[in-house]
Amino acid sequence: MKLRLKTLLGSSALALGLALIPSGAVYADTCTGNCGTLGANGVVTTPPVGGDYTYVSSSGGIGGVGQIDGVGGTDGSLYETSSFTANEGSVLEFYFNFVTSDGAGYADYAWAALNDGVDDLILFTARTTTSGDTVPGFSLPGLAPGVVLDPTSTPIIGGGPVWSPLGGYSGSCYNAGCGYTGWVKSTYTFDTGGMYTLKFGVTDWSDGIYDSGMAFAGAQIDDEGIGDIGTPPQGGIPEPATWLMMIMGFGMVGLVSRRRGSTLEARSA
Repeated sequence: MKLRLKTLLGSSALALGLALIPSGAVYADTCTGNCGTLGANGVVTTPPVGGDYTYVSSSGGIGGVGQIDGVGGTDGSLYETSSFTANEGSVLEFYFNFVTSDGAGYADYAWAALNDGVDDLILFTARTTTSGDTVPGFSLPGLAPGVVLDPTSTPIIGGGPVWSPLGGYSGSCYNAGCGYTGWVKSTYTFDTGGMYTLKFGVTDWSDGIYDSGMAFAGAQIDDEGIGDIGTPPQGGIPEPATWLMMIMGFGMVGLVSRRRGSTLEARSA
């Protein structure tokens, strides 16, 4: 019997760019939970398109967030772009890299989807598994027609993945199945034009320990970038004093935090 203790502190819902941004900036992508922007870090290299990538992580995630509807999960994070227009026949592409410190049946998962205001069209799923391909994830909804993944075969690159968004579990591995996929390309051809948002989610499974995350980059439609993925807020980052005045001026819009306390759990080795 393996006994493990995890304390989740300061889980937050971040409304990125809605109020706490410099004057004149346009930064409307939103995050609930733990999201950020990084360059090459640990096992996650610079994306194939170059530059930085955005990430979501279940470390510092929020209960009930980052799940696919009807599938479930525990603690997670969700990133959603601002709305954009796509035409029939347009091509969407982006890269993703799933990273997990969990294994042995604790099937954490990550995903991306297009939302048309009503439904989610799944563009990829990735899930911890002790053998076989990690992408698409087992027992998760199928990919939307028109999605192409490259490479099509993605067994996990095993070992305790070192990656700072995993927090205290960076470099850790709970049994078989942990590791990372490396960069995978997802391409989708729209069969219907309209207004969409692009969503990226990740969640722990069965418990809230030995976290997982996903990096993503290069999101574009017909060579036109989508949202603020992989880029800092336009207009630069305000000085600390400016942040303070903005927070006071906008009340509780920017940051919502809560202490979840300590969770003691036991697992079979």
